[in-house]
Amino acid sequence: MANKKLNKKEGFTIIEVVLVLAIAGLIFLMVFVALPALQRSQRDTQRRDDMARLATAITTYQTNNNNKLPSNWGDFIGKYLTVNGDTFTDPSGPNYSITSGEAANSHNADNPASKDLTNFEAGKVYVWTNAKCNDEDVIYSQGSRDYAIYFKMEGGGAYCNDNS
Repeated sequence: MANKKLNKKEGFTIIEVVLVLAIAGLIFLMVFVALPALQRSQRDTQRRDDMARLATAITTYQTNNNNKLPSNWGDFIGKYLTVNGDTFTDPSGPNYSITSGEAANSHNADNPASKDLTNFEAGKVYVWTNAKCNDEDVIYSQGSRDYAIYFKMEGGGAYCNDNS
């Protein structure tokens, strides 16, 4: 009987080792798949915050300039959005590009309601006067101070912010 105890070796079986490696591989795979989606979501959250900052800056500009939108977005960004070392850049790296238009009426070519917003470029910020948001769409508005900011999100969909 004492002889049997001496021959017994301690350690893990091959099945136990393979099982632990398989579980570790699954955990690694889940993290590897989830991490890019999490990073994309964080960048989209930063973009929403940036668009809210832009909306506040535009409202301030309108208050100081007879309800007009800026004509030179570069100067506007420098004066209203990059103060105290702040930057107004996309979280993925490049500077935001701002394009403006006026939605004078529902038949105007610059009216966002007459365009297919899904074809707009990612990374570009669109700002319209006489416009409001309707979920992820931009619609015509009769308010002289109304404007809408539209931006396509990296994770899918779009973000629309207005001043109403």
